Amino acid sequence: MTFDFFPSRTLTLYLAKMFSLRIFAVLVMLVLVLMMLDLLSNSGQILEVPGNTEADLWLYASLRVPMLIQRFLPYSVLLATIITLVTLNQNSEVIAMKAAGLSAHQVLAPLIVTALLVAGISFAFNERVVTRATAQLTAWEATEFGAQPDKPKSKGSIYLEDGQNILTARSYSGGGPAPTLRDVTYYRRSPSAEITQKIDAPMAVRGPDGWAMQNPSVFTVGTASLAQPTQLTVAPGITPATIELQEIDPTTQPFWQLGSSIEAYRQAGRDTDELEANYWHKISGPLAAVLMPILGAVAGFGLARSGQLFMRALIGMALGFAYFVIDNAALAMGDFGGYPPFLAAWAPFLLFLMIGETVLVRTEE
Repeated sequence: MTFDFFPSRTLTLYLAKMFSLRIFAVLVMLVLVLMMLDLLSNSGQILEVPGNTEADLWLYASLRVPMLIQRFLPYSVLLATIITLVTLNQNSEVIAMKAAGLSAHQVLAPLIVTALLVAGISFAFNERVVTRATAQLTAWEATEFGAQPDKPKSKGSIYLEDGQNILTARSYSGGGPAPTLRDVTYYRRSPSAEITQKIDAPMAVRGPDGWAMQNPSVFTVGTASLAQPTQLTVAPGITPATIELQEIDPTTQPFWQLGSSIEAYRQAGRDTDELEANYWHKISGPLAAVLMPILGAVAGFGLARSGQLFMRALIGMALGFAYFVIDNAALAMGDFGGYPPFLAAWAPFLLFLMIGETVLVRTEE
């Protein structure tokens, strides 16, 4: 029995090369198929915009492909793990390695190191490429694939509290002579949180005393009366800076920038649970690739002639996909404060690391 963590240099390179090629092949296959399906569903919407051409389809594909790579790289590592180990098992190479004194962990070591390298590349790719592509595609989709503004500085779906009152708007624009809200609704509420007035206006412009709603329609609940003054100023406590902090999309900000945004939220007294959960998930997400050789290892051990190889492969796939389901569920719980952000990002990883090790040890070691 050898006590080195890695097998021989030749065997390590052989396994790492085999695993890497299968990761690349599976990822290319998944991305191509999913990109074609995506284009089939969205190409009509892109081309129906006057002035859009085939070049815009290529632009859409160039922005969408990095997002698909980010999402499906861990799946590719899982499938590549199962394909690699099943192939080794069927060719009796696993039996030969174990007969030479290698443990299951030593057989998996080259795969784990390769997956760790893939995780590092994935992290860099996500933070340098995917965040920019996501920001550009989100801005383009907001214009329904029309022309993009030169300096987009707008936000949608504004919902903010002004003391006990509520301000909502369809969009916010910080450009021009003054910040502007469009399709604005302001709810005045009583101390018991009952709505006493509903004020609608097509536009509100930021002034020195608050937001000046242009041509508002004021409905008073108590008297069921409707008034239409020329202008009405509301929400003096909601500043443009508050609105610009209102929506930070963690998928469009790199890891190092998101930390600053969280700190700005915290200083403004805002809830940071969603941002913190996504902040930690930017690390734990790529590291999911390291879990896949461990979770899929059950497919590589056991006699191929026993007739259970297919069942072992299914168990490996089930463990891998169960991780992705629980990881997404935990992240969603962390987004609305059901779990502490750090726990939401890291608990599934640690849980399935222990499950994978337990299954591996009990079935083979």
